[in-house]
Amino acid sequence: MNDALRIIKPGPYTLLVDRGRRLCQHFGLAAGGAADIHSYEWCNRLLGNPPNTPALEIAAGPFAAEFLFQGHAALCGAEHSAKLNGKPVHNWSSFSVTPGDTLQLGYAQSGVRSYLSVGGVWNVDTLFDSCQRVNDDGSARPIKAGEHIHFSALKQLKLNKMTPWNQIPDDDSALCLPVRPSYQFHRFPEDQRQALIDGHYTISPQSNRMGYRLQGPVVHWPATGIESEGIALGAVQIPPDGQPIVLLNDRQTIGGYPKIGCVEASACSRLTQRRPGQKVSFCWLDTD
Repeated sequence: MNDALRIIKPGPYTLLVDRGRRLCQHFGLAAGGAADIHSYEWCNRLLGNPPNTPALEIAAGPFAAEFLFQGHAALCGAEHSAKLNGKPVHNWSSFSVTPGDTLQLGYAQSGVRSYLSVGGVWNVDTLFDSCQRVNDDGSARPIKAGEHIHFSALKQLKLNKMTPWNQIPDDDSALCLPVRPSYQFHRFPEDQRQALIDGHYTISPQSNRMGYRLQGPVVHWPATGIESEGIALGAVQIPPDGQPIVLLNDRQTIGGYPKIGCVEASACSRLTQRRPGQKVSFCWLDTD
């Protein structure tokens, strides 16, 4: 119970995450959860943790924390040039730690979000089966400097592990987002559906865990507004300016803008590792 991780420098936006909340959206509370579920799951898999074990989602960096236990930790996701006591640590791997060891992450050089977990049982409160914290207004509550996050570390010696190379994504490569036609797809004219997939879009600086705003070819919605409806992860919303928004983990639970389709969940994870200024495109999923 005395095992802990002390946060020295939390960076601009570090969250405690897992797979997200369950059965909460009808209360107006977003599901949340790790934005890049692929990196999050590998982080815990390297440690032999159960699938829904918490981890820290570290956005952009810089970040620093002190380990107050003996055991293992793992780091996956964006490339931050991580160092343990001043020595480089392999990303997408687990590593041994002892009390007093300090992990430092610089600014992200590739990708946006890193995931840090420890081998053991985390002693954190849950809400709707999730460790993710919320403020009174329902927004996510970031980790603060000086916080101690407690858990019971696994003491037995384990070999350090690395993620197989073919499971490590390239966050600098071109990204085409597969979209499943859905919602109001059939009410968009054919030339507007084509405009979405013909163009390349630039990720806007106003992108975050709620949604990624894209700038590029305009997609026109020919009708008036629609009746508000529930919003799924990956929904491609077309607001009045015609610039698509891909809605993500912390999205609003309902909305009245038309939606032309839904991006696959695995592609949403890859999108959240792209930075403002990077280009993305869309392609239709075959529904036959």
